[in-house]
Amino acid sequence: MKQKKKTTFTWIMEFAGSERRLYIFSVICAVIGTICQIIPFFIIAYMIENLLSGNKNFSSYLSCFLIMSAAWLLHVVINGISTALSHSATFSVLANIRKQGLIKLEKMCLGDVKKIGDGSIKNILVERVDSIETTLAHIIPELSGNMCTVAITLILLFLIDWRMALSSLVTFPIGMACFMGMMIGYEESYKRAVNSTKNLNDTAVEYIGGIEVIKVFGKAKSSYQKFVAAAKEGADCYVEWMRKNNIYFTFSMNIMPATLIAVLPIGGILIRNGTLTVSAFIFSTILATGLINPILNCMAFSDDIAKVGTVIQEVVSIIDAKEMQRPKEDGKQVENNTICLKDVCFGYEEKEILHNINLTFKEGTVNALVGPSGSGKSTIAKLIAAFWDVKSGAVYFGGQDIRKLSLEKYYSLIAYVSQDNFLFDDTIRENIRMGNPDASDDEVEQTARECGCQDFIMELENGFDTVVGSGGDHLSGGERQRICIARAMLKNAPVVILDEATSYTDPENEALIQKSLAKLIKGKTLIVIAHRLSTIVDADQIAVVDNGSIADVGTHEELLCRCDVYKRMWNAHISSKDNLYGGVADVSDI
Repeated sequence: MKQKKKTTFTWIMEFAGSERRLYIFSVICAVIGTICQIIPFFIIAYMIENLLSGNKNFSSYLSCFLIMSAAWLLHVVINGISTALSHSATFSVLANIRKQGLIKLEKMCLGDVKKIGDGSIKNILVERVDSIETTLAHIIPELSGNMCTVAITLILLFLIDWRMALSSLVTFPIGMACFMGMMIGYEESYKRAVNSTKNLNDTAVEYIGGIEVIKVFGKAKSSYQKFVAAAKEGADCYVEWMRKNNIYFTFSMNIMPATLIAVLPIGGILIRNGTLTVSAFIFSTILATGLINPILNCMAFSDDIAKVGTVIQEVVSIIDAKEMQRPKEDGKQVENNTICLKDVCFGYEEKEILHNINLTFKEGTVNALVGPSGSGKSTIAKLIAAFWDVKSGAVYFGGQDIRKLSLEKYYSLIAYVSQDNFLFDDTIRENIRMGNPDASDDEVEQTARECGCQDFIMELENGFDTVVGSGGDHLSGGERQRICIARAMLKNAPVVILDEATSYTDPENEALIQKSLAKLIKGKTLIVIAHRLSTIVDADQIAVVDNGSIADVGTHEELLCRCDVYKRMWNAHISSKDNLYGGVADVSDI
């Protein structure tokens, strides 16, 4: 049976969790506040009736004023409580949306995450989610209160006199007809507004994030023009939308509230005919003046409701995205640290990148993946690290298909260091400690020393307590990479994958890191992706990847003898080594 699609309200209540009771209490308070708001109408009608009958007792009117003041004060207090409860529930909704979104990203394939895009993910989970806070916090109590006001007012009007009740609604269908004029092309206009806003946000994130590259390559003018064009499109779509609706809006907002146009003459005729009392006419007139505004307030939420629905659907598109299929608990035990790829095929969307890959990386060995750029080396490493799932075939760890191991368990077995590692906006100490959250300060500092980080860290203003900035942008590329390697060393995983992990380091520091890596990989399974072939000449096994297939596997000497692809790469490397790299340490140091 096809699962029924959840509504926006259902998702909001689900995100609210145990705090949904606050929304319920908020609505109850809003209803009570509405009743308090209507009480003064009764008192005003009573006072007018007394005045018309000649009652000049000031004390009775003073009592009425005091009751009205108390009702108004109670209305304000209860509405404040209602809004406070709604805000509290809304903050829980926003927090749970972001938590569930981040948890989901962890379970998704890296390819699917990248397909959404960093800017879009940030925009959805930060800016877009934050933009619905005011609406969610106010819409539930205020919409409930306004609807309750309309319902109670209509009931009272019909109880007083059904003719006066109907006369108070005469302008409503006329105004609604004008209002419906604004709905012509609404879906298309709203979709354009949403898309242009998203495009503006994504362009702004891209422009700000890439400002350094933009300036270096002299693209400031063209990039700024792209941002200006996105901003103009965002403004134009709203201006055109509003201009098209101005006439309908003006007529609707002026005709609907004009209830007295029908109430006064009809009431006068009924009084003259003797079928309506003066007190009923007065009370009906007072109630009629307060009937339409709550309806207009409810209608004013239509755009906000649509916006909330759009944002919730964007969030749901992440939360409902396909997950990597893994058990929650481990029923299988790995036998060793040997990794095998059997008949592995993989592609991004429709294009296949890897074709029938068969490789074995034995426990405790040093293995290298080499090949031309774009041949599929990093893709193989990412499949081993479970960043993606294979399309066909399987990756085995210790004799077990990695899809039968929980992600938490499997990730604890792998230390992955790439050339583009990320640092969090936290201290250097905490960034290293992420490799092992239970590590002491002494263990963190010892690991940093072994990885050659100690000297540059101590030169910083606050040493290990220096905040690295967003993405680590307060550090150089080489410094960031050494911190990431230290983090991997502290993790002490049985399998280590280095994807060009020393690409940002100079020869002197690379030699130091290579020596420190000897401690990291001792007794472990090491998989290295390298363009500097001199660093892997002593590897136990070198796999040559070419056009998504394994061209050959062997030692350095074996491949020089029989693999043309490797031979060409080696000759190109040797010819440029003296000019580019100088004396770079190699795996023999390890």
